[in-house]
Parts: sequence; structure tokens; C-alpha cells
Amino acid sequence: MARYILTRLLQAVFVLWAAFTVSFILLQALPGDEILIKFENPDLGLSKQQIADIRLAYGADVPLHQQYLFSLGRVLSGQLGNSIQRGVPVIDAIAANLPSTLRLTVLGFVTAASLALVIAFLATLTPFAFLRSLLRGLPSLFISLPVFWLGIVLIQVFSFQLKLIPVIGAGPWEGLVLPVLALAIPISAPLAQVLMRSIDEVETQGFVAVARAKGASRRWVLWRHVFRNAVPPTLTIGGVLFGELLAGAVVTETVFGLNGLGRLTEQAVNLQDAAILQAIVLIAALGFVLVNLSVDLAMPILDPRLRKAFGGAS
Repeated sequence: MARYILTRLLQAVFVLWAAFTVSFILLQALPGDEILIKFENPDLGLSKQQIADIRLAYGADVPLHQQYLFSLGRVLSGQLGNSIQRGVPVIDAIAANLPSTLRLTVLGFVTAASLALVIAFLATLTPFAFLRSLLRGLPSLFISLPVFWLGIVLIQVFSFQLKLIPVIGAGPWEGLVLPVLALAIPISAPLAQVLMRSIDEVETQGFVAVARAKGASRRWVLWRHVFRNAVPPTLTIGGVLFGELLAGAVVTETVFGLNGLGRLTEQAVNLQDAAILQAIVLIAALGFVLVNLSVDLAMPILDPRLRKAFGGAS
């Protein structure tokens, strides 16, 4: 077990390093210059020599490998640098926008998991074949809906047509209803698909037939025996979907005009604010790594077969 944990930790460190390296290379390859975008504004009245001095102060003219090592060392020391465009430390900009994005992603994932659970159980328990086929076809429909299109449709229907949830002037929690739905519906599709397949596979196992032969109802067997064994594969795909959840949150915040990492990313892209973009990539990678690491460490606890295997290996 200890070897397994150490391996997963080393893989997590490698993923973070790879995310930093790839994002650094891509950001450096972008056309344009964020310093010139910021300081060549005629309204500032800066001379060419003054702009050259600013570039020297920011280390923009040093070789690329030196910039990489400096940036890597800064991140390892817990510093994310300063935003040239905003004129503030990157950590301050992130701290001001991260809580709203975390609230949206957590609520979106909980809603997606709940929706997937309801679809899977109804599709398994319903005695009507047409309803079962309909429920099993919903994930294919949900996964094909683009987040930005779904968000626009939800605004049009629930805000403009039905006037149930206002888009402008909504409260802090009321304003999250539509964004959470727009984020959760596409994410719920793969969760529901994997959960339904896992339930179908577990129901063919011998212990399920034994439990039914003893007089237990199908609903009781489903909840007490089948569901417990069908959860681990669903939990695994849930960890993988976390990256898609973050990407969907960025799009959702842009569609609904929410302040968060999505809006910050949009502004940073428009201004070519490399420091902000680098930090957002690292935060997304860190979140993805932590969630998947938690899932990997929880799997031996949830699945007795894995726990026995690790026990035997150690």
C-alpha cells in the first residue's frame, strides 16, 4: 500500500511539472508582447528607452531557458509573480476570484452526481420498457449539449420566457441555479452511463441472485448490494471528469457574466496576461491532481478486492 501511495504521489508531481512546462512553452509561443501591450499606450507617454528599461526589469529579454528556470523556482517557492496588466500580485487576483468558481464547480458536481444517480436508479427500477429506454437515452442527449448553448437556452426559457429566475439582479444563491444546471447536465451524462453499466454488470453476479432467492426485494438488493459495488467505476470516471468540470465552469461564468476564474481567464487571454494564465493552468492542474489522487487512495477502501490485493502485495 505504501508503494502504491508513493507511486501516485510521484505521478501527481510529474503531472504538475508537465502542466507548468507545457503552459510556459505555449504562452511564450503566443504572438504579441504583454509588456508592449501595456506600456506602448500613447497615453502613458513612455519613451522607447523607458519601455526597454521596463522589459529589463521584468526579465523579458533574457534567454527563454533562464525565464523558465526563474518561473519554476518562483512557483516552487510558493510565489506566482505579478500581473503586468493588472499591476497586482497574481495570488491576489486568484484569491479574489477562486471562491466563486469553487462554489460553482462543487455545486455543479454535486448536482451532476445527484442527477446521474436518479437517472440510473429510475432506469433500473422502472417496470415500463419505454420509460427505461427513454431514461437510458438521456445521457446520450445530455453529453451532446454544448455548455455555452445550454446556458443560453436556460436563460431564454427560465429567465425571459417563464420569468422564474432573473439573470440580472439575482441574489448570490439564486443567481447560481441556472449556471449550476448548465454545468451539471453535460457532466451527469458520463456518470449516469457508467453507473448504469456498472449496475447491469453487478446484477449478473451470483451474490445478487442469492440475496433475491432469500426473499429480498429488488429495490433493497439494489441499494444494499448492487449500488455499493457499482460505485467504484463511477467514482473513477468522476475524478477524470473534474478537468472537464473546470473547463465548463470557465465557459459557464462567461455566458452568465459571473465573476470567477472564467472571467479572469477571459480577461487574461484578451490582454495576454501570461502570469495570470500560467497560474490558472497550475490551479486547474492541481485541482485535477488532488481529486484524482483522492479517488485513487479511496478506491482500496471502497473496493475490498483492491484492499485485499494491496494487503497481499505489501
